[in-house]
Amino acid sequence: MIDEYLLQELVAFQQTGTLAATAHQLNVTQPTITRGMQKLENDLGVKLFKRYPNRIELTQTGQLAAIEANKLLNDSQLFVKKIRNFDLRQRNYRIGSSIPGPLLAMQNQEFSEPVSLETQLQQTDHISELLNNNEFSIIFSNQELQTDEIESLYVGTESLAVNIDKFMYQANQSTVTFKELRGLSFVVLGDIGPWRQVIQDEIPDATFMYQARQNAMKQLTTYSNFPYFTTNITNTDLANDETENDRIMIPISDSAAHMPIFANYLKTNKRSLRSLINEIRSILPN
Repeated sequence: MIDEYLLQELVAFQQTGTLAATAHQLNVTQPTITRGMQKLENDLGVKLFKRYPNRIELTQTGQLAAIEANKLLNDSQLFVKKIRNFDLRQRNYRIGSSIPGPLLAMQNQEFSEPVSLETQLQQTDHISELLNNNEFSIIFSNQELQTDEIESLYVGTESLAVNIDKFMYQANQSTVTFKELRGLSFVVLGDIGPWRQVIQDEIPDATFMYQARQNAMKQLTTYSNFPYFTTNITNTDLANDETENDRIMIPISDSAAHMPIFANYLKTNKRSLRSLINEIRSILPN
């Protein structure tokens, strides 16, 4: 069994090119590195270095050994990370999402299992990695994910609506289309996940004034008549009083305004997560 510190020294030498720089990077003495390189050669039974009067360099075998050593070190770190995350998950179900609706719906809810919510939205293309590394128990998204290790379960639908001035002609309708909102200026929260791309694609000639902070958003919706978006999940209390601010909430009828919600999780955890997912599903609109 090769000691891990020897692999670290070999990788550091490949990165730095000299014994002195390797020693400096690892915060040890140069003789320590020299002894370590000799021990590694003895343990492996191969020649890793060409030795010259004032320097050494890696042989081709040494170059390969350094590449493989780096892989082993990365695998070792991943092993530790997975085990620690798994242990943490046994005591607390960590839940993330690439869409804001499920996280907002779960706020201030009581569940039968200990739950912690990660409020920062996750990137969709990172979901598999995050689940496989046991960083999350469940990650919600608007896309179904099916792999050998991961499965998805439909848990609800988030539907978009627009809040508009009651004197606008659209306010007299029971529903509105994206096309009927063309040319308008909207105030929008900045971190709304895939909804941002939806509204930009569906209303390309509109103006969107993105607000990074909820307080700024509330101020604008309270003291202006700019329309803004909400959903059947998100908190509509952006204005102090919807009647005073002369807003009417109108559902958007286009298919793109209805976003499916999927719970993604490891298949090996399906049994332990079944009860929690059913609880979450009960608070999400279908």
